[in-house]
Amino acid sequence: MDDSIINLISGILILIGFVGVILPALPGAPLALIGILVFKLFSGDCSFGWEVIIIAGLFVIIGAILDYVLPVALTKKFGGTKYGVWGSILGLIIGFFFPPIGFIIGPFVGALLGELFFAKKEFNLALKSAFGSFVGFLVTTGFDLILCLILFGLFIWDIFIN
Repeated sequence: MDDSIINLISGILILIGFVGVILPALPGAPLALIGILVFKLFSGDCSFGWEVIIIAGLFVIIGAILDYVLPVALTKKFGGTKYGVWGSILGLIIGFFFPPIGFIIGPFVGALLGELFFAKKEFNLALKSAFGSFVGFLVTTGFDLILCLILFGLFIWDIFIN
């Protein structure tokens, strides 16, 4: 297959990975890693070694673990319950329909409402745990976004600069 077609497929996978960082239905960083892997395996334009793929894979695994552990840990650290965590996830999904602000405030509002209505917490306590959930979401999303940006940068560097 022609390198330009492989490069296009790789680039599309990486870009879908960017979208997947925001949309919970798509595995963002793993898709970007698959794009880089396709580029490495099938394109003659790829000049980086397997160590790059291995290191990127390790960071994708770390990011996947953080995606599950950090929001829960921070929600609990700030006094939240499972209702705050689930509210944050639902808020993110609903926020998808109101970009770009929905991505930012959706998880926070969802966690707050989950704590208020299902955990029956006072407003100040619900607000505190919602903040923990929000911080966890921001940190993990930022990690995945930076990782996808680095993988995209490697891809662009190899095609256009190297």
